[in-house]
Amino acid sequence: MSITPIRLYGDPVLRTPAASVTTFDKELRTLVQDLTDTMMDAPGAGLAAPQLGVGLRVFTYYVDGELGHLVNPDLDLYGEIEVDEEGCLSLPAFSWPTPRSLSVVARGFDMYGEPVTLEGSNLLARCIQHETDHLDGILFIDRLDKEQRMLALKEIRNADWAGLSGPIVRDSPHANPTYGG
Repeated sequence: MSITPIRLYGDPVLRTPAASVTTFDKELRTLVQDLTDTMMDAPGAGLAAPQLGVGLRVFTYYVDGELGHLVNPDLDLYGEIEVDEEGCLSLPAFSWPTPRSLSVVARGFDMYGEPVTLEGSNLLARCIQHETDHLDGILFIDRLDKEQRMLALKEIRNADWAGLSGPIVRDSPHANPTYGG
């Protein structure tokens, strides 16, 4: 159990879809604990295994005092689409208004292989969608419309940040994300 470096934007592992977990063993339980420890230390609302360089479909979350994890998630999205500020621990110090469904039902497993159904709304729904995107090799900036995405990429380039160092400090209207995962 340890705090592990978080992979940053530009690392190819973040664009690689993760494999389904097939073995629910001690290694998986250690991964869940490492994800939890790293997420809490960051701090963030969620963290997916690819963000630690592990290509498995596992994420942890900590939203409104609720701590948990989900293995091999399958999502059903409900409700209206809400656009709200969203950030990511793999793209530190950046956030942009990102559209997400207001409600989600996620089905998967816990680290012991027991079935889990997780229902979330608002921030928890956003977190579940964000972390599941990581498992699919999708980053939250991919959810922006074309114009916003181009502006976001320009802002990243103008910050002279290649994702190879720690968090950056900069002046931007998008410098204080309300969610990081």
